[in-house]
Amino acid sequence: MTYNSLFSVLTDESLVEEALSHAMATATQHDAHLDVLCLGVDRSQSGYYYSGASAIVLQETIARAQEEGAAIEAKARAVLKNSSLRWGIESGVSQLADLGRHVAARARFSDLVILPQPYGTGRGSELEPVTESALFEGGTPVLIAPTGGKPVPNPNRIMVGWNESSEALGAVRAALPLLREADVVHVVVIDPPSHGPNRSDPGGLLSQFLSRHGVKVEIDVLSKTLPRVSDVLLRHVRDMDADLVVMGAYGHSRFREAIFGGATRYMLEQATVPVFMAH
Repeated sequence: MTYNSLFSVLTDESLVEEALSHAMATATQHDAHLDVLCLGVDRSQSGYYYSGASAIVLQETIARAQEEGAAIEAKARAVLKNSSLRWGIESGVSQLADLGRHVAARARFSDLVILPQPYGTGRGSELEPVTESALFEGGTPVLIAPTGGKPVPNPNRIMVGWNESSEALGAVRAALPLLREADVVHVVVIDPPSHGPNRSDPGGLLSQFLSRHGVKVEIDVLSKTLPRVSDVLLRHVRDMDADLVVMGAYGHSRFREAIFGGATRYMLEQATVPVFMAH
């Protein structure tokens, strides 16, 4: 298994170089084809316009989105034109409410989607639905490129956030091409259950599974000494000098995540290394 078909979505001209640097490095590492979707997003009232809005207002919002899409495409082509990669670019316009359909339709025919960090200062509201559409509707693993971070196409030290969930196991399976090539993979278990079949050997079955795939594994059992699980994970990322984090995305409903936060959102907000997620 490898990543032969990579996909990236660009909706912000200022993030083109950041996102493509990671996508191009990964494509080079895996000798993969890179497809890029450049979208101008109509961020006006989703799906409809206020009563009395004129056709001129409607046309202005569409024209603005078309201009943004064209500028994004031009910048992406400038970045890619001198590379030796196999790549293709498609551009278009979408309303914010309809963004997911366009992303998922293309993501589902890819092995890996590479996207910019969806949260943080100056990040547009469209980045979150793009990420969620690739993960949920597209059913494709996503590699999130951190703000200001350097591409790590061949990570040597990988941290796996393990909580025995199907989401975490799905992320591990999807990340196997990266895990096999790493020097070491740390399976991190936080506050393992005191009851249950795996209480005496937390992470043991996953370690056995990975070892049979030729992965060099270490198990780190940590206590939740900080308020959030994500804080413990991020501290361990720094302690072990990890190049990549692998984790399941959204262990419970996205509605609950949106209201209360959650490990997924906090990791994506604060991560300084690439985060590989699957659901």
